[in-house]
Amino acid sequence: MELNEIMEELKALGTERTKKTYLNNGAREPVFGVSISAMKPIFKKIKYNQPLAEQLYATGNYDAMYLAGMIAEPKKMTEEDFDRWIEGAYFYMISDYIVAVTLAETDIAFTVADRFIDSKDELTMSAGWSCYDWLLGSRKDSEFDKDKLLSMLYRVRDTIHNQPNRTKYAMNNFIMSVGISYLPLHEEAKKIAVEVGKVEVFMGKTQCKTNVAAEYIQNAADKGKLGFKRKHVRC
Repeated sequence: MELNEIMEELKALGTERTKKTYLNNGAREPVFGVSISAMKPIFKKIKYNQPLAEQLYATGNYDAMYLAGMIAEPKKMTEEDFDRWIEGAYFYMISDYIVAVTLAETDIAFTVADRFIDSKDELTMSAGWSCYDWLLGSRKDSEFDKDKLLSMLYRVRDTIHNQPNRTKYAMNNFIMSVGISYLPLHEEAKKIAVEVGKVEVFMGKTQCKTNVAAEYIQNAADKGKLGFKRKHVRC
């Protein structure tokens, strides 16, 4: 399929209700309002195609950008490619659920995520912390440096309440990801979650709420979900 064909198909699949949801979450025009489930038949026709993913992402259309993440070939992407993608990520659903997710499937994930975390930009930092959430929930514990993760937990504990909105949200998720998916630091994550307490994040017009990390980790433990790992990062 060519780019113009895909854009026409996406436009036809959009609904006002889904578009309103995306706009309430921070999307801006152009956006058609295509649900993820409605995109899957297009994905099945295209499969993985990095050049086409780049074209879709460059449109600035949110639906096209999401589809770009679905068809991307992460291992073909360079640090420069991810720098370009994060520069175009104008709200958290792009930074945390397109850029971070795609990055988590690469061999350069730790390097780029660490650099993003050290950024001063809200969504770049958010993407870095979110990438670790995806990594922790999909890779073996042996792939992580325990001391490094512990220092990151301390960093969250000491700085989270002074961070920008979406960065706070991603850092709070990081505590929960360590506590649930990385067993060697489960107890330490629980302690830090208690110290951090409730994290106030402005959710705009959405009905979303921020989880209290200590409660979320305990709930996962009660349900026997500690050590959770997903088979694939992307759906």
